Amino acid sequence: PQTAVFSLEILVKNSPNDMDAAEQLARVYLSLGQVNKAEELYNQLVAARPNDPNLAQAMKNLAAKRMLVEGGYEALADGTKSYRDILRDKDGAVALEQETRQVKNEEVLLRLIQDNEARLQVEPDNLKLIRSIGDLHLQRKDFDRAVEYYQNILKVSGISDPGVERAISDAMTRKLDLASSQLDPQAPDFAEQKARIKAERDQFVIEECRRRVERYPNDLLIRFELGQHYFNAGKIGEAIQEFQKSQNNPSKKITSQNYLGQCFARRNMNDIAARTFQNALKEKVGFDEEKKEMIYLLGCVLEKMGKKEEAIEQLKQIYEVDIGYKDVAAKVDAYYSAQG
Repeated sequence: PQTAVFSLEILVKNSPNDMDAAEQLARVYLSLGQVNKAEELYNQLVAARPNDPNLAQAMKNLAAKRMLVEGGYEALADGTKSYRDILRDKDGAVALEQETRQVKNEEVLLRLIQDNEARLQVEPDNLKLIRSIGDLHLQRKDFDRAVEYYQNILKVSGISDPGVERAISDAMTRKLDLASSQLDPQAPDFAEQKARIKAERDQFVIEECRRRVERYPNDLLIRFELGQHYFNAGKIGEAIQEFQKSQNNPSKKITSQNYLGQCFARRNMNDIAARTFQNALKEKVGFDEEKKEMIYLLGCVLEKMGKKEEAIEQLKQIYEVDIGYKDVAAKVDAYYSAQG
């Protein structure tokens, strides 16, 4: 095993961009219980490939191994420590471990940015590389730099790209979210500042998304996004218009109808809302959170229409599988109690 480790270490050192070799070495480190070395490599891999499901699973395995090693459970298994020893050691190490890990992640991101920027000097038209650097800055919460790189993609390519424009919008929105989260709750103007940032955020996301709809009028996913922003801002008429269009996208049909039902309900158009929810439920497969929500909302609408028996039949469907959902238990129990 040591020979294999040594060979892989040389390979990774000489070929820092060979992600497959790095991943193989990380797995070997983990199998040998060298958790810190494995984590360092996995952090680099995740930063380079943030959407890789295999790496996400590997990080879960790493966390489990760390718990065994650093939590002392392996020592417990071989009899060298007691539960009391483990708990005492663990409490003292948690804060330091979290701080150290955060610093390591920051160092990894900075190193990857530097490496990729050096490559970009040689390959200035590499759009994938530009996007990667932008994504790395986004992970560091350096939103302005991320936006610079995303905008550079559009400049270098010379063509419009709705995906990149969405990334720019998301980065700017997250910047406002971060500013809001960093406000001091003890400050005398906390509520005022938070409301100001929220209003600025709401206005930005609507105006920016509206611009993208104007640029890509046939992109129903952007129309769905705009509908959500209108809905969240209480602009129900505008939301209805967008969701009526976005429901023509098969991937957003049911969710758009869910929103439409809620829009009609807010306008007290309960018969239209009920029919919209019923149409969506006819096509909904499975019994996930979205289906539970639509059944619940349909029940509420039917109740407002005075159709109590039909309403309770909807809620009973949820009661049978999830008694803790919202106030379903209270309503169903009250119904049966009233029956005597």
